[in-house]
Amino acid sequence: MAQAAMREEQESPNSPKGLWKQFKEYASEVKIETKRVTWPGFQEVYGTTVMVVLTTFLFGIFFWVCDQVFQYSIVKELLGYLMHRS
Repeated sequence: MAQAAMREEQESPNSPKGLWKQFKEYASEVKIETKRVTWPGFQEVYGTTVMVVLTTFLFGIFFWVCDQVFQYSIVKELLGYLMHRS
C-alpha cells in the first residue's frame, strides 16, 4: 500500500514524470491534428496574397484622398477665420 501511495506522488501532475507524461500526450495529439489539417495549395495562397495586396493598396489610396480632403477643409477654414479676424 505504501508503494502505491509513492507511485501516485511520483506521477502527480506537478511532478517531473507527470509533466513529461502530459507533454508526450500533448505532442502526440498535436501530431494527429496536424495530419488532419487541409493545407492550402499554391493557387489559393497566391490568390489570397494578391487580394490582400490590392485591398491594402486601395485602402491606402482611399485614406490618402480622405486626408487630402480633410487637410484642404481645415486649412481653408483656418485661413478664412484668420483673414476675417485681422
